[in-house]
Amino acid sequence: MTGRGRSAYVWAGSRLLLVALTLSGCRGPQPTVGLPAKYTLENEHLTVQSDVKLPRNHELIRDLGHLREEILSILDLPVQKQPVVVYLFADENRYSQYLHTRYPMLPPRRAYFVGSAKELAVYTYWGDRIQEDLRHEFTHGVLHATLKDVPLWLDEGLAEYFEVTSQPAGMNRDYAMNLAAGIASGWKPDLDRLESLEAVDQMQKADYQESWAWVHFLLNHNEDSHAVLTGYLRELRTTSQPGKLSTRLRASIPVADSRFLNYAAGLTDGLIRVGRIEAK
Repeated sequence: MTGRGRSAYVWAGSRLLLVALTLSGCRGPQPTVGLPAKYTLENEHLTVQSDVKLPRNHELIRDLGHLREEILSILDLPVQKQPVVVYLFADENRYSQYLHTRYPMLPPRRAYFVGSAKELAVYTYWGDRIQEDLRHEFTHGVLHATLKDVPLWLDEGLAEYFEVTSQPAGMNRDYAMNLAAGIASGWKPDLDRLESLEAVDQMQKADYQESWAWVHFLLNHNEDSHAVLTGYLRELRTTSQPGKLSTRLRASIPVADSRFLNYAAGLTDGLIRVGRIEAK
Protein backbone atom coordinates (compact mmCIF):
# COMPACT_ATOMS: atom_id res chain seq x y z
CA MET A 1 0.00 0.00 0.00
CA THR A 2 1.54 3.27 -1.10
CA GLY A 3 -0.85 5.63 0.64
CA ARG A 4 -1.07 7.87 -2.45
CA GLY A 5 -4.31 9.32 -3.76
CA ARG A 6 -7.54 10.77 -2.42
CA SER A 7 -8.36 10.20 1.22
CA ALA A 8 -11.64 8.43 1.85
CA TYR A 9 -13.93 6.91 4.42
CA VAL A 10 -15.58 3.64 5.31
CA TRP A 11 -18.91 3.88 7.10
CA ALA A 12 -20.19 0.69 8.69
CA GLY A 13 -23.78 1.74 8.31
CA SER A 14 -26.40 1.02 5.69
CA ARG A 15 -24.00 0.43 2.81
CA LEU A 16 -23.58 -3.35 2.52
CA LEU A 17 -20.30 -3.21 0.61
CA LEU A 18 -18.69 -0.97 3.18
CA VAL A 19 -19.91 -3.16 6.00
CA ALA A 20 -18.33 -6.13 4.24
CA LEU A 21 -15.05 -4.29 3.94
CA THR A 22 -15.02 -3.50 7.63
CA LEU A 23 -16.00 -7.00 8.73
CA SER A 24 -13.43 -8.63 6.47
CA GLY A 25 -10.75 -6.80 8.41
CA CYS A 26 -12.21 -7.96 11.72
CA ARG A 27 -12.02 -11.61 10.70
CA GLY A 28 -8.54 -11.39 9.22
CA PRO A 29 -5.16 -11.73 10.96
CA GLN A 30 -4.26 -9.23 13.61
CA PRO A 31 -1.98 -6.42 12.41
CA THR A 32 1.74 -6.97 13.00
CA VAL A 33 1.99 -3.20 13.40
CA GLY A 34 -0.08 -1.90 16.30
CA LEU A 35 -2.01 1.32 16.54
CA PRO A 36 -0.16 4.46 17.63
CA ALA A 37 -0.26 4.64 21.41
CA LYS A 38 2.93 6.36 22.52
CA TYR A 39 1.33 9.78 22.97
CA THR A 40 -2.29 10.68 23.70
CA LEU A 41 -4.04 14.03 23.57
CA GLU A 42 -7.67 14.09 24.62
CA ASN A 43 -10.56 16.47 25.06
CA GLU A 44 -14.33 16.14 25.03
CA HIS A 45 -14.63 15.89 21.24
CA LEU A 46 -11.25 14.65 20.03
CA THR A 47 -8.69 12.03 20.98
CA VAL A 48 -5.33 11.83 19.21
CA GLN A 49 -3.22 8.71 19.63
CA SER A 50 0.10 9.32 18.00
CA ASP A 51 3.60 8.01 17.42
CA VAL A 52 4.57 11.67 17.03
CA LYS A 53 4.85 13.86 20.11
CA LEU A 54 2.55 16.85 19.74
CA PRO A 55 2.08 19.60 22.33
CA ARG A 56 -1.51 20.10 23.41
CA ASN A 57 -1.60 23.50 21.70
CA HIS A 58 -0.04 22.25 18.44
CA GLU A 59 -1.38 24.11 15.40
CA LEU A 60 -2.91 20.93 13.96
CA ILE A 61 -4.87 20.30 17.16
CA ARG A 62 -6.00 23.92 17.33
CA ASP A 63 -6.99 23.81 13.68
CA LEU A 64 -9.23 20.77 14.21
CA GLY A 65 -10.91 22.54 17.10
CA HIS A 66 -11.60 25.60 14.95
CA LEU A 67 -12.74 23.37 12.09
CA ARG A 68 -15.24 21.59 14.30
CA GLU A 69 -16.77 24.91 15.38
CA GLU A 70 -16.88 26.07 11.75
CA ILE A 71 -18.64 22.91 10.56
CA LEU A 72 -21.25 23.04 13.32
CA SER A 73 -21.88 26.76 12.76
CA ILE A 74 -22.10 26.75 8.95
CA LEU A 75 -24.18 23.57 8.76
CA ASP A 76 -26.31 24.40 11.82
CA LEU A 77 -25.48 21.11 13.52
CA PRO A 78 -25.72 20.30 17.24
CA VAL A 79 -22.64 19.68 19.37
CA GLN A 80 -21.37 16.18 18.66
CA LYS A 81 -21.83 13.54 21.36
CA GLN A 82 -19.32 10.94 20.19
CA PRO A 83 -15.65 11.99 20.02
CA VAL A 84 -13.51 11.44 16.92
CA VAL A 85 -10.36 9.37 17.49
CA VAL A 86 -7.32 10.16 15.33
CA TYR A 87 -4.65 7.46 14.96
CA LEU A 88 -1.56 9.28 13.72
CA PHE A 89 1.27 7.02 12.56
CA ALA A 90 4.84 8.32 12.47
CA ASP A 91 5.41 7.34 8.85
CA GLU A 92 3.70 6.04 5.75
CA ASN A 93 5.23 2.56 6.02
CA ARG A 94 3.78 1.80 9.46
CA TYR A 95 0.41 3.24 8.43
CA SER A 96 0.35 1.18 5.25
CA GLN A 97 1.27 -2.04 7.04
CA TYR A 98 -1.48 -1.56 9.59
CA LEU A 99 -4.19 -0.70 7.05
CA HIS A 100 -3.16 -3.50 4.69
CA THR A 101 -3.53 -6.09 7.46
CA ARG A 102 -6.54 -4.61 9.26
CA TYR A 103 -8.53 -3.69 6.14
CA PRO A 104 -6.97 -5.72 3.28
CA MET A 105 -9.75 -4.93 0.79
CA LEU A 106 -9.38 -1.16 1.02
CA PRO A 107 -7.50 0.57 -1.83
CA PRO A 108 -4.40 2.66 -1.01
CA ARG A 109 -5.17 6.10 0.39
CA ARG A 110 -3.21 8.64 2.43
CA ALA A 111 -5.92 8.65 5.10
CA TYR A 112 -9.17 6.92 6.04
CA PHE A 113 -12.14 7.59 8.22
CA VAL A 114 -13.67 4.36 9.54
CA GLY A 115 -16.97 4.87 11.30
CA SER A 116 -18.95 2.40 13.38
CA ALA A 117 -21.28 2.47 16.36
CA LYS A 118 -18.26 1.71 18.53
CA GLU A 119 -15.80 4.28 17.27
CA LEU A 120 -15.34 7.14 14.82
CA ALA A 121 -11.72 6.68 13.80
CA VAL A 122 -9.35 8.56 11.52
CA TYR A 123 -6.21 6.76 10.33
CA THR A 124 -3.36 8.69 8.73
CA TYR A 125 0.38 9.32 8.92
CA TRP A 126 2.69 12.29 9.35
CA GLY A 127 3.31 13.56 5.83
CA ASP A 128 3.44 16.65 3.66
CA ARG A 129 -0.36 16.87 3.39
CA ILE A 130 -1.20 15.99 6.98
CA GLN A 131 -3.34 19.10 7.63
CA GLU A 132 -5.43 18.62 4.47
CA ASP A 133 -5.95 14.92 5.19
CA LEU A 134 -6.81 15.46 8.85
CA ARG A 135 -9.33 18.17 8.00
CA HIS A 136 -10.97 15.98 5.36
CA GLU A 137 -11.32 12.89 7.55
CA PHE A 138 -12.18 14.86 10.69
CA THR A 139 -15.06 16.44 8.77
CA HIS A 140 -16.41 12.93 8.13
CA GLY A 141 -16.07 12.25 11.84
CA VAL A 142 -17.98 15.35 12.93
CA LEU A 143 -20.76 14.63 10.44
CA HIS A 144 -21.18 11.02 11.55
CA ALA A 145 -21.03 12.02 15.21
CA THR A 146 -24.09 14.22 14.75
CA LEU A 147 -26.09 12.59 11.91
CA LYS A 148 -27.71 9.18 11.43
CA ASP A 149 -26.05 8.81 8.03
CA VAL A 150 -24.89 10.97 5.13
CA PRO A 151 -25.25 10.17 1.41
CA LEU A 152 -21.83 9.30 0.00
CA TRP A 153 -21.59 12.17 -2.49
CA LEU A 154 -22.62 14.73 0.13
CA ASP A 155 -20.27 13.29 2.75
CA GLU A 156 -17.34 13.60 0.36
CA GLY A 157 -18.43 16.97 -1.01
CA LEU A 158 -18.57 18.45 2.49
CA ALA A 159 -15.21 16.91 3.41
CA GLU A 160 -13.68 18.36 0.23
CA TYR A 161 -15.15 21.76 1.05
CA PHE A 162 -13.96 21.91 4.66
CA GLU A 163 -10.48 20.47 4.01
CA VAL A 164 -9.51 23.73 2.28
CA THR A 165 -7.52 26.17 4.41
CA SER A 166 -6.90 28.91 1.83
CA GLN A 167 -9.19 31.86 1.13
CA PRO A 168 -11.87 32.32 0.01
CA ALA A 169 -13.33 29.68 2.34
CA GLY A 170 -13.97 26.31 0.76
CA MET A 171 -12.39 27.28 -2.57
CA ASN A 172 -10.44 24.48 -4.24
CA ARG A 173 -8.69 26.37 -7.02
CA ASP A 174 -7.76 23.27 -9.03
CA TYR A 175 -11.34 22.00 -8.97
CA ALA A 176 -12.68 25.40 -10.00
CA MET A 177 -10.29 25.64 -12.96
CA ASN A 178 -11.00 22.05 -14.04
CA LEU A 179 -14.76 22.61 -13.90
CA ALA A 180 -14.53 25.81 -15.92
CA ALA A 181 -12.48 24.01 -18.59
CA GLY A 182 -14.89 21.07 -18.60
CA ILE A 183 -17.97 23.27 -18.92
CA ALA A 184 -16.33 25.16 -21.80
CA SER A 185 -15.85 21.78 -23.51
CA GLY A 186 -19.47 20.74 -23.04
CA TRP A 187 -19.43 18.93 -19.67
CA LYS A 188 -22.79 18.77 -17.89
CA PRO A 189 -23.42 18.16 -14.16
CA ASP A 190 -25.40 15.10 -13.08
CA LEU A 191 -26.54 15.26 -9.47
CA ASP A 192 -28.84 12.28 -9.97
CA ARG A 193 -25.87 10.10 -10.92
CA LEU A 194 -23.90 11.30 -7.90
CA GLU A 195 -26.83 10.38 -5.66
CA SER A 196 -26.79 6.84 -7.08
CA LEU A 197 -23.21 6.17 -5.91
CA GLU A 198 -23.12 4.01 -2.79
CA ALA A 199 -19.51 2.83 -2.35
CA VAL A 200 -16.21 4.69 -2.08
CA ASP A 201 -14.62 2.64 -4.85
CA GLN A 202 -17.28 3.98 -7.23
CA MET A 203 -16.08 7.54 -6.65
CA GLN A 204 -13.63 8.88 -9.22
CA LYS A 205 -11.71 12.15 -9.04
CA ALA A 206 -14.32 13.86 -11.21
CA ASP A 207 -17.03 12.76 -8.74
CA TYR A 208 -15.19 14.33 -5.79
CA GLN A 209 -14.81 17.47 -7.87
CA GLU A 210 -18.49 17.69 -8.80
CA SER A 211 -19.57 16.84 -5.24
CA TRP A 212 -17.42 19.69 -3.94
CA ALA A 213 -18.94 22.05 -6.49
CA TRP A 214 -22.52 21.16 -5.52
CA VAL A 215 -21.70 21.73 -1.84
CA HIS A 216 -20.06 25.06 -2.70
CA PHE A 217 -23.19 26.03 -4.65
CA LEU A 218 -25.57 24.96 -1.89
CA LEU A 219 -23.68 26.85 0.80
CA ASN A 220 -22.94 30.02 -1.13
CA HIS A 221 -25.41 30.53 -4.01
CA ASN A 222 -28.21 32.15 -1.99
CA GLU A 223 -30.31 31.77 1.15
CA ASP A 224 -32.65 29.27 -0.50
CA SER A 225 -29.88 26.87 -1.53
CA HIS A 226 -28.28 27.15 1.92
CA ALA A 227 -31.62 26.44 3.58
CA VAL A 228 -32.15 23.34 1.42
CA LEU A 229 -28.83 21.89 2.60
CA THR A 230 -29.21 22.74 6.29
CA GLY A 231 -32.82 21.52 6.28
CA TYR A 232 -31.74 18.22 4.74
CA LEU A 233 -28.99 17.80 7.32
CA ARG A 234 -31.47 18.61 10.07
CA GLU A 235 -33.57 15.64 9.00
CA LEU A 236 -30.49 13.42 8.88
CA ARG A 237 -30.16 13.97 12.64
CA THR A 238 -33.21 11.76 13.18
CA THR A 239 -33.47 9.56 10.06
CA SER A 240 -31.02 7.88 7.70
CA GLN A 241 -33.53 7.96 4.84
CA PRO A 242 -34.75 11.52 4.26
CA GLY A 243 -35.06 11.04 0.50
CA LYS A 244 -32.96 12.71 -2.19
CA LEU A 245 -31.57 16.16 -1.69
CA SER A 246 -31.95 16.83 -5.43
CA THR A 247 -35.76 16.56 -5.13
CA ARG A 248 -35.85 19.22 -2.42
CA LEU A 249 -33.42 21.45 -4.27
CA ARG A 250 -35.43 21.43 -7.50
CA ALA A 251 -38.65 22.02 -5.57
CA SER A 252 -37.12 25.07 -3.91
CA ILE A 253 -35.17 26.26 -6.97
CA PRO A 254 -36.84 24.86 -10.13
CA VAL A 255 -33.93 25.96 -12.33
CA ALA A 256 -31.30 24.66 -9.89
CA ASP A 257 -29.40 22.61 -12.49
CA SER A 258 -28.91 25.52 -14.89
CA ARG A 259 -28.08 27.85 -12.01
CA PHE A 260 -25.48 25.38 -10.78
CA LEU A 261 -23.91 25.18 -14.24
CA ASN A 262 -23.59 28.98 -14.42
CA TYR A 263 -22.36 29.11 -10.83
CA ALA A 264 -19.68 26.46 -11.43
CA ALA A 265 -18.55 28.17 -14.64
CA GLY A 266 -18.11 31.43 -12.73
CA LEU A 267 -16.12 30.06 -9.80
CA THR A 268 -12.86 31.04 -11.49
CA ASP A 269 -13.87 34.70 -11.91
CA GLY A 270 -12.73 35.70 -8.44
CA LEU A 271 -9.57 33.63 -8.77
CA ILE A 272 -8.62 35.39 -11.98
CA ARG A 273 -9.25 38.81 -10.43
CA VAL A 274 -7.17 37.90 -7.39
CA GLY A 275 -4.40 36.67 -9.64
CA ARG A 276 -4.37 39.95 -11.55
CA ILE A 277 -4.28 42.01 -8.38
CA GLU A 278 -1.41 39.96 -6.98
CA ALA A 279 0.52 40.36 -10.23
CA LYS A 280 0.55 44.16 -10.01
